[in-house]
Amino acid sequence: MSVTFTIGELAREFDLTTRAIRFYEDCGLITPQRAGRTRVYTQRDRTRLKLTLRGKRLGLTLAEVKELVDMYESPRDTQPQLRKYLAVLAAHRAQLEQQMADLHATLDEVRAHEKEAQRLLAGPAAGKPKTTASRERA
Repeated sequence: MSVTFTIGELAREFDLTTRAIRFYEDCGLITPQRAGRTRVYTQRDRTRLKLTLRGKRLGLTLAEVKELVDMYESPRDTQPQLRKYLAVLAAHRAQLEQQMADLHATLDEVRAHEKEAQRLLAGPAAGKPKTTASRERA
């Protein structure tokens, strides 16, 4: 007899809500069997859910995750599957690297503003704009 799981068991194991699991079902990522109105999840569903969550942690879209998971269930040669996986990972890495560069640029700008504000607060002469009277004396 094969091992099966309830929606509650999978929710507890993966720290998800049952609603999230039903959402993944609606997306076609998992396809539980039915025993009346009860969902019965197989080891295949559990593995697909685990791979889905791993893909999400990597920042992949659900469509990308589904395509990759579906490919791994195919009996075809694994070379095209691995090439596709590498292409998806490379694109995602490039996106993350761009986001990292954008964050570094933003941090540099924030540091420059902080430095300027600290300079202005450093002393009365350092940051005070000249008044009309002091400009006339100068």
